[in-house]
Amino acid sequence: MLSPPHEAMHRIFQHDPGLFSRVAPLLGIAVPTIVETTVLPSAIDTNSPAGCRRNTQLHLETAGRGSFLLLIEAQDRRASRRPAHWAHHVSYLWTQHQLPTALLIMCSDQETAQWAGQPVSSGPVQPPALTLRPFVASPNNLPLITDLEEARADPALAALSAVMHPAAPLIGSALEALSASLRDVPDLLAYPLTGLTELGLRLHPARHAWSDLMRPIIRRKSHERARIERITRTRREDLLLILAERGLILPEDARRRITWCLDPESLRHWLLRSVTASSVEEIFDD
Repeated sequence: MLSPPHEAMHRIFQHDPGLFSRVAPLLGIAVPTIVETTVLPSAIDTNSPAGCRRNTQLHLETAGRGSFLLLIEAQDRRASRRPAHWAHHVSYLWTQHQLPTALLIMCSDQETAQWAGQPVSSGPVQPPALTLRPFVASPNNLPLITDLEEARADPALAALSAVMHPAAPLIGSALEALSASLRDVPDLLAYPLTGLTELGLRLHPARHAWSDLMRPIIRRKSHERARIERITRTRREDLLLILAERGLILPEDARRRITWCLDPESLRHWLLRSVTASSVEEIFDD
């Protein structure tokens, strides 16, 4: 079972699959230009190793250099059996998909990162039959983002950096920058990162600072959503009333379209058209 910080690390990459292309230069990883990234549904592959199903697998398409796979692991302490498991998982993906496969290990502890970054070789015969060289992200090579403009430019990277530095002296400044960057971000993007940051900090005192920062923002956004819902409901009711008063017969598909519409601007557009339209079809004619 993944710990909350480890789960947060995985889910940030799953939330923003393109994040690796921005993280790679910070880690000194030489990767061709990535043009498309897709999260593989690893949990569906019941034949894969159980540990492999719990982690994140990305399919990356490069510009003119073909595709490759990236397996993302998270590690918070030394574990003697893990390197052999990493080699097994990478070999499995390579065999199953017939694509080059790389390994990225996320470590929020620097001592663990130094251990995890060592090559994994199948010895003692020399040269080894198989050698795995993982990439490692750690507090040393993934900087903590405390600048507001940097956080605004890449909120997902800012969230990942906060999760990777939960006990840093400047974690408070980083969380302030991240929370400010999420204020003007659409809810579809802001809410997942808000929750994932909370998940990543759950085992650390910094979670209290994050809760205090986000409480007024969440409250304000909740009030805004309620206001939009009231406007939407009123416009929907007005539209149906005008159509009934004018005697326009509303087909079932059009009624469903109005009933399930959550966009107040679309409803406003239809409402204005309903005053003069000669038919229901004319109201929805784009």
